Amino acid sequence: MINATMMTVNLFGENLYILWDEKTRDAVVVDPGMMRDAEREMVTNFIEGQHLNVQHILLTHMHIDHITGARWLAGQTGADVCGSPYDAQLGLELPEQVAQFHLKIECEPLVIDRELQDGDMIPLGDELIQVLHVPGHSPGGLAFYLPQSALLISGDTIFNGSVGRTDLMGGDMAQLINSIHEKILPLPDETVIASGHGPTTTIADEKRMNPFL
Repeated sequence: MINATMMTVNLFGENLYILWDEKTRDAVVVDPGMMRDAEREMVTNFIEGQHLNVQHILLTHMHIDHITGARWLAGQTGADVCGSPYDAQLGLELPEQVAQFHLKIECEPLVIDRELQDGDMIPLGDELIQVLHVPGHSPGGLAFYLPQSALLISGDTIFNGSVGRTDLMGGDMAQLINSIHEKILPLPDETVIASGHGPTTTIADEKRMNPFL
């Protein structure tokens, strides 16, 4: 059985997710965007309290609010940082992203340890996490689908009643909508969408009510 915990961090209200197997205690952390010491402590306290073995840090994309805690958490846990090579340049430009938003935090360029491609499978307990390439919000946008758990970690591709912004570097609205129609909406209606910001939703609800689709 896969458990999922969401924590909302940083001034952008970013949702990070900790997924773990009940029996093995193996875990992955998705989009660790912690920027404050208290946020980092909250995450590590949870990991230690649940006796989790964090194997991978998975990045849906490499905008600042989703990656600022990635390398720090990798150092704490020994996990590798996994993301799309198509967003690699964004990771290298993390200090520039910090400067763009006038944030008083120190960040080194982020280099991923493992490149993820569309169709890759990441084992977690008895379940496989499927990697979906969903460009549009960023060139290397990824979503992580757990079919047995009926759960999709969508990053900033789709939200409850909305879709990701495309006015940042590398964004493309036509590509984003195409990604959603080709990769996300065909998933089973009962699939829960856990996005990078805001509340969860379902495939069925977004088919019925999302005005962008």
